[in-house]
Amino acid sequence: MPTALPNAVPIGGLTSYLDVAQVVLYAFWLFFAGLVFYLRREDRREGYPLENEAVGRLKAPDPILIPSPKAFRLTSGHTMWAPQTNVAVDTEVPSRKVEPWPGAPYERTDTSLRAGVGPGSYAPRHDEHDRTWDGEYRIVPLRVADHFVVHEDGPNPIGRTVVGADRKLAGVVVDLWVDRGESFVRYYEVELPGGGRRLMPVTFCRGPLFGRNVTTEALLGEQFADIPTTKDPDSVTLWEEERIMAYFGAGTLYATPARAEPLL
Repeated sequence: MPTALPNAVPIGGLTSYLDVAQVVLYAFWLFFAGLVFYLRREDRREGYPLENEAVGRLKAPDPILIPSPKAFRLTSGHTMWAPQTNVAVDTEVPSRKVEPWPGAPYERTDTSLRAGVGPGSYAPRHDEHDRTWDGEYRIVPLRVADHFVVHEDGPNPIGRTVVGADRKLAGVVVDLWVDRGESFVRYYEVELPGGGRRLMPVTFCRGPLFGRNVTTEALLGEQFADIPTTKDPDSVTLWEEERIMAYFGAGTLYATPARAEPLL
């Protein structure tokens, strides 16, 4: 029988110790490691500059782990650059750490739901209107977006009473604010008993079913009066939306003192 020569290269082999399958495997490992490194660098475009909690100083930019700034052109015409390692940090947030070690939670020093702490935090978005592709204001009430209607077979919240987590009267729904870009209801416009109107996000309430009231667990009835208002009664800006959502978010934890305490 014929025998293979001692130094013969097998079929598919590059050398007697290395074949194509090994090269492909090593190339995949190198590619995957590079992909993970690239994605982790891209993750760091937001949330900078970082602060060292132990000493309270900002961490110096790392040219290897932090990518170079990239321009993001927004539909509003603004150009945002990320990451921004020279952003001014707001040090006037009314809060303090409950313990000295890094990672310890913060608690409020201001009892207002507008304090911007915890679930009530908000981002400094532009005080401008979000717009559709046609250039129209995106979120407006039905009295402006008159080509939208509430389906006759569905529950209509307009005219329904709004009650808070304490089941006390908060107001009456007088209009719906729709997203003309996605054909979706974003806010209920609530008229308060003492006058004035406020926006309530639909994500923080339950609509009327079988003739029931509109209820929210985020706020008490009396806290509706302090919901941030809009400059224009028929439109809302990105900054105003941020503050309204943050107010309801703060209510989920701070509406009553008992909510901030442990269950056990």
